[in-house]
Amino acid sequence: MIGVENLHKSFGSQILFEDAGFKLNPKERIGLVGLNGHGKTTLFRIIIGEESPDSGTLSVPKHYRMGYVRQHLDFTKDTVLKEVMTGLPAQERGHYWKVEKVLAGLGFNKNDMQRHPFDFSGGFQVRLNLAKVLVSEPDLLLLDEPTNYLDITSIRWVERFLMNWPREMMLITHNRGLMDKLVTHTMGIYRKKVRKIAGNTEKFYAQIALEEEVHEKTRIKDERRRREIEQFIARFRAKARLANMVQSRIKTLAKTGKKEKLEKLKTLDFAFRSSPFPGKHVLSARDLSFSYDFRKPLIKNFNITIGSGDRICVVGKNGKGKTTLLKLLAGVLRPQSGDIVLHPAVRKGFFEQTNIQNLVHTRTVEEEILYSYSNVDHQQVRNICGAMLFEGDKALKKIGVLSGGEKSRVLIGKLLATPTNLLLLDEPTNHLDLESCDALLAAIDSFGGTVVMVTHNEMFLKTLADRLIIFQDDELFLFEGGYQRFLEKGGWKDEEDVLIADPGKNKKENTRINLSKKEIRRRRSEVITERGRILKPLEQRLHRTETHIEKHEKTLAELHAAMQNATQAGDGNRITELSKSIHRCQGDIEKLYDELVKSSGVLEAQKAIFEEKLQRLESD
Repeated sequence: MIGVENLHKSFGSQILFEDAGFKLNPKERIGLVGLNGHGKTTLFRIIIGEESPDSGTLSVPKHYRMGYVRQHLDFTKDTVLKEVMTGLPAQERGHYWKVEKVLAGLGFNKNDMQRHPFDFSGGFQVRLNLAKVLVSEPDLLLLDEPTNYLDITSIRWVERFLMNWPREMMLITHNRGLMDKLVTHTMGIYRKKVRKIAGNTEKFYAQIALEEEVHEKTRIKDERRRREIEQFIARFRAKARLANMVQSRIKTLAKTGKKEKLEKLKTLDFAFRSSPFPGKHVLSARDLSFSYDFRKPLIKNFNITIGSGDRICVVGKNGKGKTTLLKLLAGVLRPQSGDIVLHPAVRKGFFEQTNIQNLVHTRTVEEEILYSYSNVDHQQVRNICGAMLFEGDKALKKIGVLSGGEKSRVLIGKLLATPTNLLLLDEPTNHLDLESCDALLAAIDSFGGTVVMVTHNEMFLKTLADRLIIFQDDELFLFEGGYQRFLEKGGWKDEEDVLIADPGKNKKENTRINLSKKEIRRRRSEVITERGRILKPLEQRLHRTETHIEKHEKTLAELHAAMQNATQAGDGNRITELSKSIHRCQGDIEKLYDELVKSSGVLEAQKAIFEEKLQRLESD
């Protein structure tokens, strides 16, 4: 549907991509990945015509419509209905009924449509932004970080909606779990090139790693062969009887292209410094209460004891008190009643997004990290700067000129400079790219101390949390168990109402289906039984495929080792035999990866279906 050829784009001396080319085919859903600042949003802007490439061509079919859901919210009208009507095509500007239909499908009732857009929560504002694009009925939906600053229930709603998107889609997100559920293909801006493969991000990065490994081994082999030819020429150039052989090798050398050694790409790679902790319990909170408005308490009589090594995630809708609770535990706010008792050996590290405002704009990155802890030396600070991608002269950049993402990395760097045994993290993944989120997840997972974290990222929740503090239904409670167990025990109760249309009316009016508790329990039991029957063989098939891949990759590693030995021994027959075996093995792995992607897609789709059924029952 869309073809891109030989695309080149740079800003000053920085080349974003060169000779980029790809095709977007019917019903493909592409996840666009790459480090921050490498051109993902720029590529979107080129596709929709807001930015011009330096060179190259972009071909779009005639009458092909594109809708771009941006990161930023920008409302200019005084009602929801009027705002979304701005998205209608020029020839349909008065068709308000079309807008009403889309808004109703997105959960806005008649009264909502006459309210001001800024009256709504962030989650509904994103739905409003999405509605403006949907009424234009685009053939291609472009989404640039659509879940930034959304709470977890809104993110889950967006995910379910996009799972059913019927046409083409391109998505930028730092949420790997969300991307892997939605996409049919992954495309990366990598080493200033654009590469697209079928499958999710895991397959994309595995394929890149394999290709780079092959490139490096081939380069080493070619360099060795090149040296041998050069030595032969130098040794026998003067011998007349070998002149033909020398000339032949000179021609061979001239024809042989020289593979360049791949430059090591900088990505976040770091670890938090642990301070020893001798106790069993880090802190205890008793009868904790706090509110900004006495008529509407945020936190009331909350109790918790946090043990050494605990991984606790704080989850819930925006505006319910998650950040406030973290500030109370960090000692930034004082409780209005109740007590927080910390073990005397606790060394806290607190990451909060608003702390960006406390960075001193006139300091350099290096100075800001140096001043964060008295016993950190200059070399340690330089190492931390490098780990946060501020290597060399970049460490001397002033805070005032940094982007939001760079300032977030400075905040993390300040934490790294300070030995801690209790990390309090408030949505640390905002402003980070997908690769940086992976590095942060690994660093938190390997941290030797205790972690309390506010996050809406389900990948973090499922990987890290062994306990949850949950804000739901205007209540705050502690859940003993991981996030997956929480979902299985009922999870989010108000994600989506079950709606039916009254066929006797011209305009749809939404009515909740009410079922008895006994009937809900019976239906829930049926759904869970059916889910087990359907999902178990799919999970077994997935496991078998993963096992086969592991075996083949082990075999491939053994074949590469044997190839290296055969090359060193100069055994031509063995090299030919091993080359064929390696080619077959790589082909088998590729097929298995394709099967894995397909099986994962089927499994996730089935899980989504059953999760939707259970959620609808919970909302009855």
